[in-house]
Formats: sequence, structure tokens, C-alpha cells
Amino acid sequence: MGKLKKAAACAGVLAAAGIGEVAYFYRRTMKRGNAKVERTIKMSGTDWSQYTPIMEKRKAFMLAQTHEEVYQTSFDNLKLHATYFPALDENANKKKVAICFHGYTSKGMSDYIGLSDYYLKKGYAMLLPDARAHGESEGEYIGFGCLDRKDALVWIDWVIQELGEDVEIVLHGTSMGGATVLMASGLKLPVQVKGIVSDCAFTSPKEVFTHVLHNMYHLPAFPAIPGADILNKRLAGYGMDECNAKREVAKAKVPILFIHGTKDTFVPYRMCNEIYECCASPKKMFIVEGASHAESYYKDTEGYEKALDEFFEEIM
Repeated sequence: MGKLKKAAACAGVLAAAGIGEVAYFYRRTMKRGNAKVERTIKMSGTDWSQYTPIMEKRKAFMLAQTHEEVYQTSFDNLKLHATYFPALDENANKKKVAICFHGYTSKGMSDYIGLSDYYLKKGYAMLLPDARAHGESEGEYIGFGCLDRKDALVWIDWVIQELGEDVEIVLHGTSMGGATVLMASGLKLPVQVKGIVSDCAFTSPKEVFTHVLHNMYHLPAFPAIPGADILNKRLAGYGMDECNAKREVAKAKVPILFIHGTKDTFVPYRMCNEIYECCASPKKMFIVEGASHAESYYKDTEGYEKALDEFFEEIM
């Protein structure tokens, strides 16, 4: 009996340790306020300080333009926020809008400072939503694209109502925002959505966090990922692999441009290839050699903008 008691005690300690690991991982990654932008930047491995001058210049230009704060309600009654920039050329023959979805722990007005120079000067209006549990949008639990894709439909509908049935819409997402637009590709999108641009998207929360645990922390996925999956289903209403970009693009009908950097250690470059291979709609790929996570636009601005130009010429 002594051995059985010791074994039971050890099992109890291990179980408690496992529960503690799951709770710690879940709090740090899935809940608003605990998922810190500083930690995300550190994990991404990108040296953003080298791009500070150009980002400050473009932010000043961006904020000098007319813009307004917009609020809508999500399918589960959260108050969602976005910032809207009308097109600079009011006399443009076509009404074009880029709805841009930011990355994990960021917000709408952060990730598209650089690309605002491209879109606004090309005659596009821009809508920059804050994802649920980010920025000024409500929500306690992060959607990781799985819930955010439904929020994307809310913003698409707002644009159509605001600008009319003849508007042409592009969805552009970076990192978690990239996963959002790819996961949205499997939904029935309005005909006004002409194309999707995905920059360094992951396949699913389960797969990207498994990668992070293995490669950055040298930890096994068990029990953190299965435990977080159970918690998230109960608390946030979705599973960690319930929505996977690979499965969703297999149902896509809208053309997609895939962008990724070869030196991305946060969301591995292989994920881009995996999603691309599963994509059923017309597709193109632009790969930036040596770019780390979300760095592609700044690493090769000319090439990135050329890839956008060519893609939009085909689809708009």
C-alpha cells in the first residue's frame, strides 16, 4: 500500500503541475490584458527599430488625412471598433476599399502604417478594425481568426452599406489578421469582395502555438495545447483547431495573394506553402528572402507593392 500511496501522490502532483501549466499558458496567450504586445514583438524576432524613421513619417501622413471612428456589433453582441479613412481621390471612377486586419496583440492603427502610403495614394479607402479583445473593441478572449472571420463579415457589410453595392473590396491581413482573412475565404463572401491578401498567416491557433512551444520554449505541446483547447471551448466558444486556414481555403472562390518571409521564426514559412497548396481559388505567391515575421513589406517595399499592383490588376 505504501508504494500505491506514493504513486497516487506523484500522480496528483503531476496532475496539479499539468493543470498549472495549462492555466498559465492560457492566461498568457488567450486572454485580453495578459497577452502583451512587447512579448509578441520579442517572439517575432523582427527588429522594428530600423524602420522607425519611415514608420513615423508615414504615420504623420496617415493621421493628417480625414478619418473617423466606426462602431459595429458582433454576432455575439460585442462592440467592435474600426478607424475609417476615405479615399483621397474623391473623383475616382471606382470605389475601392481595403479592409485591413492586424496581428496578435496589435491594433488596427498599428500594423498598416506603412501600407497606408500604398493604399491611400492608390485611391483606396481604408478600414482598420480592432480585432475582438484588442484595441477599442470589446471582448475578453482572443479570436485567433476563428471568431474574427465572422467579425470580418460585419465590417464587409458596413462598407457595402456605407459606399454602395458598386464598391470593390480587398481584404488584407497580417499574421493573425492573415489567418482571419484566409479563414473568411471559406465563408460565403459578398460579390463586392474581389480579392484577399494574406501576409505571414498561420494555419490554426493549435498549430502555431505548438510550433512556438517546441521551437522557442523547447516544451511539449501536451498538456498545454489540449488543456487550452478544452478551456477555450468552454470560455471562448471555439476549439484551437476548429477553424484551420488550410481547410478554409480549400473552399475559397475569391483570388488570394500569399505573402511570407523566409526567415519567419514565429509563424514558419512552411505554413504559407501548406495553405497555398490547399487553396482552391486563383492564387499567387510572393516570398521575401530574409524577411522575418511581418517584415516583408519593409524588407522589400518595391517588390511587395509590385506584387500588389499585379494582383489587383488581375482581380479588380
